[in-house]
Amino acid sequence: MSAEFREDTIAAIATALGEGSVGIVRVSGPDAFDVVDRMYRGRVKLCAVDSHTVNYGYIVNPLNDERVDEVLVIVMRSPRSYTREDVVEIHGHGGTMVVQEVLRAALACGARLAEAGEFTKRAFLNGRIDLSQAEAVSSLIQAETEEARKASLRPVAG
Repeated sequence: MSAEFREDTIAAIATALGEGSVGIVRVSGPDAFDVVDRMYRGRVKLCAVDSHTVNYGYIVNPLNDERVDEVLVIVMRSPRSYTREDVVEIHGHGGTMVVQEVLRAALACGARLAEAGEFTKRAFLNGRIDLSQAEAVSSLIQAETEEARKASLRPVAG
């Protein structure tokens, strides 16, 4: 993987858009904690919390410090994440406007919009999964029957 690619921090909505009780925005890369700390208001800075912890707080618009959503934030330190990079997942209220506003805040704080499949691509490039597992992830996401789901899950699990 090129050094240029490793220096990039990406963000994307990780849940389907539309009405729902929970919406997730995922941030991955070397600056994931810094990006989210610029928009997160909680008891402590995320860069100071332990890996694999859930932290309560608010996401704010970085331009005016106005609250966007009340959230739970999960911190996963490299290499113990899906991409083997530092990852922060922001779990907030579902709904198109709220989730898009959280994503806009992440982009304003320095993340780049992830391309389709880029989290899985990084997992592959960082040695977390092999090519057959990466392809199986795509099949699992697109599965429309129980048989397709089960068939796709076997290679994903290794």
